[in-house]
This record gives sequence, C-alpha cells and structure tokens, in this order.
Amino acid sequence: MVFYESVLLQKYEKILGLDEVGRDSLAGPIVVACVMFPKNYHNPLIKDSKELTKDQRDIAYKEIIKDAITYKYIFLDKDFVDLHNPKKSSIIGMEKLIDSYELDQIDYVITDYEKVNTKFQSRAIKFGDKYSITIAAASIVAKVIRDEYMDKMSLEYPIYAFDKNKGYGTKVHLEALKKYGPSPIHRISYKPVKDASKI
Repeated sequence: MVFYESVLLQKYEKILGLDEVGRDSLAGPIVVACVMFPKNYHNPLIKDSKELTKDQRDIAYKEIIKDAITYKYIFLDKDFVDLHNPKKSSIIGMEKLIDSYELDQIDYVITDYEKVNTKFQSRAIKFGDKYSITIAAASIVAKVIRDEYMDKMSLEYPIYAFDKNKGYGTKVHLEALKKYGPSPIHRISYKPVKDASKI
C-alpha cells in the first residue's frame, strides 16, 4: 500500500494523493478528495475504499482526518458533470484542489489514473488506490463524504433508494427511473437517465 510513497519519499517529503468517487453514478455529484500524510506514515486500516465495508471506511476516515497534514474535497454537481462529462469533471476537480495549494506546500502530486495539468511535479498511477496510501485515503474521504450526501438526498427523493444505491444503476434504481422519471439530481447526459426522461 505504501509502494509509491516508499519510492518517492527517497526524494520528496510532501506528497499529495488524489482520487474521485461517483463517476459512474447516475445521480448526485462526483466528489474529488486529496490527502497528505506525515513522512513515512503507515496505517493498516487505509486501503482502497472499494475493499472496505462501511464501518471500516468510517473508522479509517476518522483516522485520516485526525492524522493527515492536510485533506480537502470538492463537490462537482450533476450540472457540472453533464456539461463536462465525468472524466473531464474528475480531472478539473483534481486540478482545482491541487491549485488551492502554494508551491512550498507540496513536493509531489500523485493521482489515481488521471493525468493532471499542474504547477507541481506529478504522476498518474494506474490502480493508484491499491498501491498508494495517500490515494487510498483520498478515495476513502471522497467515498464517505459522497455517501453521506446521497443518504441525505434519499430523504428528499426516497423513491430512488439513494441510501442503498448511492445513485448507481441498481435494478431498484433503474425501475424507479423508468416509473417516475429522473429527479433534479440525476445526470441527464447518462443514457439510462436520458432514456427515462423521454418516457
């Protein structure tokens, strides 16, 4: 999990990791997060958010915000995603977070898969959330924050069961889309939502 950090820490100390959550969801925002830990930080609780249960993520999230030198996140709402497409939205979100830091605050930036245009030295890592603790931590922060938001949206739009599916295209969600049409937080550029809006 600390493979990339162990290599980079031979030369760099302040390493910022970024990841996003919600790109494939039919509704709600994409959330991008970044995290930086103290040098040589290790925590066995921190793994790719997809490999953790909700309880494990919640525990890891509390550890992350307690131990991180810095962490931030940004919401990219459904209108933004519809305008730019999910891939470009994720990259823009990452670049906005990175650009919020001064030159002396970061030595190196690592992202999960997506290349970013930044004033800092950077590297995109395939499966970064599996091989980097900072990217994995960013994935946990983004996942916990986004899930909490979708739980709140489920109270406003209970017919879609957002508390269960977090906006992803489950059978129950797709059936609700076909029956009731899209909600105000659905991404109209996504085919299942676009098709449902024509019914």
